[in-house]
Amino acid sequence: MALHPSICQSKSWHHRRGPRPFSPPAAAKHAVNGIAKRPQQSPSGINPTPKLKSPTFNLVIFLLLALFSMSFLTKLLRPFSTMSNAPAQPMTVPSGAQTATVAAGCFWGVEHMYRKEYKGKGLYDARVGYIGGDTENPGYRAVCSGRTGHAEALQVVYDPNQVTYRSLLEFFYKMHDPTTANRQGPDVGSQYRSAIFYHDAEQEKIARDVTDKVNKQWWKGAVATEILPAGKWWDAEEYHQLYLDHNPGGYECPSHFLRSFPPLAD
Repeated sequence: MALHPSICQSKSWHHRRGPRPFSPPAAAKHAVNGIAKRPQQSPSGINPTPKLKSPTFNLVIFLLLALFSMSFLTKLLRPFSTMSNAPAQPMTVPSGAQTATVAAGCFWGVEHMYRKEYKGKGLYDARVGYIGGDTENPGYRAVCSGRTGHAEALQVVYDPNQVTYRSLLEFFYKMHDPTTANRQGPDVGSQYRSAIFYHDAEQEKIARDVTDKVNKQWWKGAVATEILPAGKWWDAEEYHQLYLDHNPGGYECPSHFLRSFPPLAD
């Protein structure tokens, strides 16, 4: 039987030129060391696993977060490790000056607010220290433990011809929260109590009158401020004087801000 011409031509090409070159399938191109590897494809709807950042990148992010956290916490927490025990310089009291002593929580913010309010308005000086305790020569760490009985306090020396004791006390009741016994904001303990320490009978009379009025008119009967005779005063260490002037980003009790109240009625 005669073969179809096309078949003959095909066979004659095969015998003349040998077998046709073999073209492997696309998948075989992924073979490594004789083992075929399938192209990596993500299942439908599933994203491939993201590549991890380099250790250096992660370290930089960690350090930036740590620095931010430290900066933020210094405004919320009071530092102790860098305190100096150097004594404060003696305060000069001009002739005719009078003294007012108050406690309203952490003394850094109390001093800062009084200086800001009364600078150039009869304020001679302001000094932070400890009062109301039963321990001789108390230090900051001891007072902060709450075991000495002292309160962190501010002593203001002022000119009575320019500013009155009554106005100093009214400011006192505006700049802190007098309704929390043994506490100001996050600072808890008797060392943070609200108190007025009077130096004579006239100051006691004014202190009780102002306290009675603000209790009824401003603070809805919730005032917990103590009114006590001024005992022995101890200057705080030099490090604490003008603390927020020297450390603008330092801790300031969040309850220390000036409230807006109407004038007290007689």
